[in-house]
Amino acid sequence: MVNILENQREFFNTNKSKEVNFRIQQLKKLKNILKDNEELLYKAIYNDFGKSEFETYISELALIYHEINNFIKKVNGWSKKKKVSTNLANFPAKSYIIPEPLGNTLIIGAWNYPYQLSLVPAISSLAAGNTVILKPSELPNETSKVMAKIINENFPSEYFHVVEGGVKETTQLLEFKFDKIFFTGSTNVGKIIYQAAAKNLTPVTLELGGKSPTFVFKDCDIKMTAKRIVWAKFLNAGQTCVAPDYVLVEKNIENQFLETIKKEIEKYHDSKFKNKDNYLKIINAQNFERLCKLIDADKVYCGGQTNIENRSINPTVLYNISFEDEIMHDEIFGPILPVLTFSNLDEVIFKVKERSKPLSCYIYSKDQKKINKLLNEISFGGGAINDSLMQLSNSKLPFGGVGCSGIGNYHGEAGFRQFTHYKSILHKPFWFESNLKYPPYTKAKMKILKFLLE
Repeated sequence: MVNILENQREFFNTNKSKEVNFRIQQLKKLKNILKDNEELLYKAIYNDFGKSEFETYISELALIYHEINNFIKKVNGWSKKKKVSTNLANFPAKSYIIPEPLGNTLIIGAWNYPYQLSLVPAISSLAAGNTVILKPSELPNETSKVMAKIINENFPSEYFHVVEGGVKETTQLLEFKFDKIFFTGSTNVGKIIYQAAAKNLTPVTLELGGKSPTFVFKDCDIKMTAKRIVWAKFLNAGQTCVAPDYVLVEKNIENQFLETIKKEIEKYHDSKFKNKDNYLKIINAQNFERLCKLIDADKVYCGGQTNIENRSINPTVLYNISFEDEIMHDEIFGPILPVLTFSNLDEVIFKVKERSKPLSCYIYSKDQKKINKLLNEISFGGGAINDSLMQLSNSKLPFGGVGCSGIGNYHGEAGFRQFTHYKSILHKPFWFESNLKYPPYTKAKMKILKFLLE
């Protein structure tokens, strides 16, 4: 690893990766490699999760291809020197900002969407002109192997390289000096990454998680609300950082909402559970056991069945839940949906704000006044009104958390900015220089400077 990083430093210092045409060619190359190896990618993720080609495409590969295409089209413009106005105190002069790559970057991916959450930040870094060492999660072992194979066989290690391994290898990588670290994962591990980066004053982007609330008001379209929540919650067997973690529904529509949710689950999720080609596994036995312990049999409205042999948990809805229940302590990250009720909106907002700032928040309502109230009073990374998860599909919306749910954001231009330094330049000619800033200091000069500087 030491040699790879040293070689990447040497390569970056040749300035080759700063050339925009070089970046575009490498992005096109990566896209072609991924396209050529789609069958390998599908097979690997199926072996790890039992994830179908359809869901792998819509939740992983489509987002990766979109990011690549977007950067190919726009990176030239984003990389150009940008002129800005110059203040009177510096007249005559030009002012401009030069976007430049940070240098050698480390991307640490997450296991729940192993392709998307590893490759999208890597694509952002490459597009910005950096070199990349990518460390995928070791938990989905097959996907880690296939990414290492197709990238390491097709890109020189001094430019783009995958390092496999677990905690030991990640710890070793964090001992080195990088110019940027990008991490996706849990808040607890994020703290470790942040501490390690601080030793070298390395800037860090942390994409973490949290308990994302979903507000459901009586004026919503309940059938459509249930349809969208069920899809978003149980996609990837609930192992999605921006999934609705819990629902807060107005008390007077609780029964109707629960029954509609149940019918929506029965419509297609029961058949998916029976067809093991379509319903995903929980990542490992440890997480499976953790999730099973969160299912209180006395509070199961529907679902609750588990299968330890293939690490499957039926889509499960819990009711009669309060903020004090165990399931409300930490992010669930599985196919279990707790439903809480409220009558007083201010009280429930206070309860949400008592907890760490969530990564996402979803609001189902036609009442713009209530929507605005929630948007103004609750701090969260990003979200949607009358939908869930789909904000991720718009690359013009930066994706990231706030507080314990993350630092920094990416997707589209926001991703380019995460891996770019904006160098500010004031460019003056020699032919004129005012004496205002030079001694002797007089009241007349002070008066003029106040006019120019304030």
